[in-house]
Amino acid sequence: MKEIPKGSVRIYAHLLSYTWPYRLILAGAVVALIVHAAADTGFIWLMQPLLDGSFVERNPVVIRTLPVVILALFVVRGLSGFCSTYGMAYISRHVIKTLRKELFDHLLMLPSSYYDSHSSGQLISKLIYNVEQVAQAASSTVIVIIRDLFTVLGLLGLMFYLNWQLTLVIFLIGPLIGFLIRYVSIQFRRISTRLQHSMGDVTQSIEESIEGHKLIKLFGGFDRSVQVFESINEHNRRLHMRLVATRAASSPIVQFIVACAVSLIVFLATRENAIHQTSPGEFVSFIGAMVGILAPLRHLTNVNETLQKGIAAAESIFSFMDESLEADHGTIALERAQGRICYQNIVFTYSGKESPALNDVSLNIEVGMQVALVGPSGSGKSTMAQLLPRFYDPQQGKILLDGRDIRDYRLNDLRRQISYITQEVVLFNDTIAANVAYGSHESIDTQKIINALELSCAWEFVKELPDGIETVVGDKGIMLSGGQRQRLAIARALVKNAPILILDEATSALDTVSERQVQQALHQVRQGRTSLIIAHRLSTIVNADLIAVLWNGRIVESGTHNELLRQNGAYTRLYRTQLTDTSEQTSAHLANMP
Repeated sequence: MKEIPKGSVRIYAHLLSYTWPYRLILAGAVVALIVHAAADTGFIWLMQPLLDGSFVERNPVVIRTLPVVILALFVVRGLSGFCSTYGMAYISRHVIKTLRKELFDHLLMLPSSYYDSHSSGQLISKLIYNVEQVAQAASSTVIVIIRDLFTVLGLLGLMFYLNWQLTLVIFLIGPLIGFLIRYVSIQFRRISTRLQHSMGDVTQSIEESIEGHKLIKLFGGFDRSVQVFESINEHNRRLHMRLVATRAASSPIVQFIVACAVSLIVFLATRENAIHQTSPGEFVSFIGAMVGILAPLRHLTNVNETLQKGIAAAESIFSFMDESLEADHGTIALERAQGRICYQNIVFTYSGKESPALNDVSLNIEVGMQVALVGPSGSGKSTMAQLLPRFYDPQQGKILLDGRDIRDYRLNDLRRQISYITQEVVLFNDTIAANVAYGSHESIDTQKIINALELSCAWEFVKELPDGIETVVGDKGIMLSGGQRQRLAIARALVKNAPILILDEATSALDTVSERQVQQALHQVRQGRTSLIIAHRLSTIVNADLIAVLWNGRIVESGTHNELLRQNGAYTRLYRTQLTDTSEQTSAHLANMP
């Protein structure tokens, strides 16, 4: 893991390293910026020959030459300005692209525990808002710093050339400006860091409101959502205004300090004993250089805001990229597993929790077995399923696949052996065909997709759609019903054809008829595969080869349906409770029928 760079200089140097692949373009842009600064300085220097040669001495050569020189200067200035601006923008957009790609890649490789403790709004803000701030610091600030710094140096050099005694007055204000810029830098950095967190809160609030818009309407939560967003939005506004106030106050203060120096120089230059030593052209060029310094000094002061915001954003981004990735120390390749699974004395506790989700859990699953995990909510069923593809690693114990610790296998190889269908179906804003074939590294023909849709009882509604399997399902599959989304998820698992199948409430969103059809399809699909089934409705797992009953993170019973009923224990109580509830619901339904 890389060490996070400390301090503004190191952070900015690390940021500028992203421009190294474009060093030739950067070098050309820097040269163009220097030429631009030289052109500005040259134009002010021309004031001396313009006044002395044209108006005082009436030199014909100067009168004929200067217009051409001025025109040439502005052509050079315009071309150099275009080349530098375009070149730096080119580099900037590539830096943004590279940073976003690295952040996105890193995001996908973080462990599940990271997502448990960080809001999606903050993560999205890093990819969108923070990266833009970083790009500004790596491009526009470079333009201002190089162009205006060389302009200031050029004008100071011109002033020294014209009158070095008066120029020394400028250096009296240097320490004052340096102190002011340092103070403002600290303020900018502090406010910018808070502003980035605030933007994450804004993104999070908007995202929650969009996803929960139906709940907000149903429960009358409009006023509360508006109040929460207004509070976050107002906090963001105040931070922005503090940033604006700091910038607005620093710029005129710097200009006032410079103006004091200019006033002093004008006073000294116009004294009786000094005025006869300077020609009109020299005096105008000197005053023009002093006035010309004001604009680049203002730019250099204002760019400090963008620079500090970029450094604060870069620090946040680099800290995020130093987060530990999923542990993958496995070295054993695995083409296709047999499917023999063994949980050995598993102890697992979620981060931030005191009581373990699983406590000394052991379970043997032979090849091709259909094993059901049942128990009340929070008993550890889903945790057992999520440990198998290593979304989490247990603190104690180990899980064996075909006799080997799953941590010995390469992570991608391990997960390729598992199809996982959860009760919260994830579909991408793409076609049905693309969603069903998602993650397949080989070319999937249309007939294979249709076969999977038929087995999952999804083909009957897909074929009725205007575009068939090429129908776009919308954001998170919004164009489909819950049952339809679940059947597509089952079809996706069928196409993957993994030797291990995890069904976490896979039929929970289906009606009775569809559930019966899907259960029949899954019964055939499970043949030759090891299946781990999590179900609340015990009627769906009565034919399982093994049923493990979890209670408070422990397996308290295991056996077949009939064996567990004969034990008259926890499973029997769960089963009878569901039978009673189902009977009461059926009676109530029949009583309400016309």
